[in-house]
Order: sequence, then structure tokens, then C-alpha cells
Amino acid sequence: MRIEQLTCAIGAELLDVNLGDAVRDDGLFKEIYAALLKHKVLFLRDQDLDKFSRQDHMAFARRLGELEDHPMAPSHPDAPGLVQIYKTPENPPDRYENAWHCDGTFRDSPPMGAVLRCIECPPVGGDTMWANMVLAYEKLPDDVKKEIDGLIANHSFNSTWAAAMPQEKRLAMKAQYPDAEHPVVRTHPETGEKALFVSGFASHFVNYHTKDRVRYGQDYSKGGSDLLQYLISQAYIPEYQVRWRWKPYSVAIWDNRCTQHYAVMDYPPCHRKMERAAIIGDKPYYKP
Repeated sequence: MRIEQLTCAIGAELLDVNLGDAVRDDGLFKEIYAALLKHKVLFLRDQDLDKFSRQDHMAFARRLGELEDHPMAPSHPDAPGLVQIYKTPENPPDRYENAWHCDGTFRDSPPMGAVLRCIECPPVGGDTMWANMVLAYEKLPDDVKKEIDGLIANHSFNSTWAAAMPQEKRLAMKAQYPDAEHPVVRTHPETGEKALFVSGFASHFVNYHTKDRVRYGQDYSKGGSDLLQYLISQAYIPEYQVRWRWKPYSVAIWDNRCTQHYAVMDYPPCHRKMERAAIIGDKPYYKP
């Protein structure tokens, strides 16, 4: 296996390797996992169904941890747990998809990562971008780092993707997925790196309201809101990003604990069919 770094900030392509082999080869799997911790998102081409079956897809992901469901997308009928993210001209792309986000932060324990394979894609368009949120934190001014030390943010499914649902369904989703609270800066449980951990699901700080910060008002006052939007915008900086152009049977593996991603919605009316295995993670924490 060869590893080719794609940008100075994030991402590497794995060459001359079949992920199906990593299901059964402990040494190869450990090498891939070490590359994932280093580069944060990995890419492969030509991982077709003959060499890397849907069962292999799930088996590889299970080496990273137990699989989790998706609140809105169904599983493949032949591979329960392998989520189908299928966009077609008859089922146009959801415009809520094209936002920078870290998967599942509306849960108490967001996914630790995911393995995504393209089954069918447009000839042009439909790329996905990833941002290195460790680098985003490292590059923050020192006074901002001091300001956000110990801050906790509220993360809401109800006020993001569920906002476009009919009220009855939205309230049902709110009951199923009540808001979660996570540290604004997350410590990676394996590398010890600190990552900026607010994205599109973050609605407000829950502990911003102190006498040192707020004279009047609530913790979602303008001062706190402006700071949150500034932090969320750090993922938008191109120097922290990698952009991947999909081809059929390309695969991306990412560490959800220290990255954000953005599905570029520039391809209708085309087919874009992706299959994803997401891995259950642990509860985020911050260690100064």
C-alpha cells in the first residue's frame, strides 16, 4: 500500500490496496488506521462490489466500532446498517445537505467516523469537502482560545434539518433526538489533539452567561452568537480543507471527531448514490 498526501492540511489517498483485504489482515488494518489518525480522512479508488462487497464494507467499518443507524436514510436491504444516501432526479437533493457539519453532534455520543462509498455519481459535480478542525483550533488567536476555554455548546437536530419538516414530524424527531451539549473544544481520545467542535448543529452556548461576559440578556446574546458564528466559520477556510471528486466505487474514510465535511450540491438533475457505514462514538470531552 502506498499513501499519497493530498493537501498540506488534511487528506491522503491510499493506493494499491483493497479494503476487503483489510477486513482479514490485522497488519493492513492497523496501517490504514494509523494513516487515518494522521491524515484524518482517507480516500481510495476502484473499490468495486466484486472486490469489496457490501458485507465487506460493513465488516471493515465494524473493525472501527459498532455501526449506528441514521435518523432519515434507510439501510440497504441486503446489508442492514449500511445506509443508502440516494439522490435521484425523482428524489432531488435535500438542500439541507450542503452545510459544513460534523456528523451526529445532536446525539450525546456522535459517530467516531464513517466509511462512505460512491455507487453512482454525476460525471461532474457532487464533490465532498473535509476540513481539519484540529488545525482550525490551532490557528485561532490566543485571546479566542482563552475565551472559549471551557465553553459548552447546545447541538440541535430540531433547529437544523428537522426545521423543514411538518410540525408533527419535527416534534416527533425532537422527542427522539433531544438537544445534546458538547464542549466547544474537544480532546481527541486517541491522539490527544484539541479540535474545534462546533458546526452547523450548534445553536448556542449554554454557559456563556456569566457576569464577566454578559451584563444583560441571555446566553444566546449577541456577543455569544457572534462568537459562535465566528467559530463555525473556521471550517470555511480553504487552507484547512481537501476536496474529493467522486468516481464510481471510490471510498472515503474519515475521523468524525476532528473533521467537518460538506456535500457540494451542484449536480441536479443527476443520480448520486452513496452507501455509508457510520461507527458509534464516545461522548466528547475536553481536557485542558
